[in-house]
Amino acid sequence: MGSRGAPVRGRGPTLHAHQSNSPRNFCTGPVGHNCWKCEQPLDTAPAFFCVSCKVVQPPEEGVSYFKIMACSLHTEDTSWHGRSMGSRGAPVRGRGPTLHAHQSNSPRNFCTGPVGHNCWKCEQPLDTAPAFFCVSCKVVQPPEEGVSYFKIMACDHTFTLDTHQLQKRYLQLQRSLHPDNFSQNSVREQEYSENQSALVNKAYTTLLKPLSRGLYMLELEGVRIEEGKKCRAATINRLHLPNSSNSSPLHFAGKLADLTERIDAALRTGELQTARALLAQMKYHANIEEKVKEKLREFM
Repeated sequence: MGSRGAPVRGRGPTLHAHQSNSPRNFCTGPVGHNCWKCEQPLDTAPAFFCVSCKVVQPPEEGVSYFKIMACSLHTEDTSWHGRSMGSRGAPVRGRGPTLHAHQSNSPRNFCTGPVGHNCWKCEQPLDTAPAFFCVSCKVVQPPEEGVSYFKIMACDHTFTLDTHQLQKRYLQLQRSLHPDNFSQNSVREQEYSENQSALVNKAYTTLLKPLSRGLYMLELEGVRIEEGKKCRAATINRLHLPNSSNSSPLHFAGKLADLTERIDAALRTGELQTARALLAQMKYHANIEEKVKEKLREFM
């Protein structure tokens, strides 16, 4: 190969060596036309520069966007699996398009699934959703619309989720997203951190209790429970507090445990109306339990 991209001469037509480390040698495939200035053949298409005289070339008609951007014609590129990870979320380069490695051990890289939008600041692609931080510039991102609380909290979409794992995720996110961490940052970042922190709080409190969790799961399916009437005082008085066995914590705990199992079974089998009726019962008993606690406090 000649130095500095000089022609390589031998048998057959003159060929020009392609310098892969030069910013002026972008190319993707063979063509047969020549440079408009030096008339040397352009070896690839689309050819942005001539490899001989380094002059920029005119755009070519009919070349697809995928070929221009050197991308494979797929809806989702998964070719990054197995490649080495760059340091600090740096791009991992190899064959095909440039991809950014996700560092799972960084407190500012929480994510759960693929997306296609970019960072609002550096415009690098956000590889996952919800993306709380950009893996390139580490800037906090705005909350995404339509992402479920289960995805935000990285929980299984199930009624009997692991509340210990839920709490662990909550504390992890709040340590990174708390607005106090961004008091010296731009106003935009402060706003995004406040919005993200509030969203995480809402997701956590909704998924923590079985009743609110079940109601939310039905809401995702388009099913709502109408607001029922509050427990009347006469209902509470019939419990003959504080001696009635119906007023004991064990009574309500057992009832709610039974309802929890039945609601879980109904949701797993897709019996939404059954789950709706059972959640209405759970809501009623939870309301009764709260009233009983208030009544018991009067005797203490």
